[in-house]
Amino acid sequence: MKRRAARQKALQSLFQVDVSESDPKEAIESVLEEESSNPFLEQLVHGVVEHKEEIDTLLRGHLEKWKLERLANVDRSILRIAVYEMKYLEEIPVKVSIDEAIELAKEFGDDSSSRFVNAILSKIKDTLVK
Repeated sequence: MKRRAARQKALQSLFQVDVSESDPKEAIESVLEEESSNPFLEQLVHGVVEHKEEIDTLLRGHLEKWKLERLANVDRSILRIAVYEMKYLEEIPVKVSIDEAIELAKEFGDDSSSRFVNAILSKIKDTLVK
């Protein structure tokens, strides 16, 4: 499984965890169907769940006129994956994490999701790089 596919599956898994409070392991199994799992997928899902409080605190600090809870579930999950990658996975360039998040937003979000995700992640990038 390529990393892009792993990110898509991670998004679907985290969406389930967020919306229905599913167990992360069960959410991964349900999105994989017959496919075998992938270490990067597991790392993303479990990493986001494990660091959710720190990730959400960072997101809240960069949302202007928005509450994290009011964001579309898909956008919130995309942002959490990207922030996890940017903050905790040093081997992935920040630009790659942002670009991949924008692609996920184009595929799974609404018409304005990609611009919104880009704006928030660009602000976060500036605070993480300093």
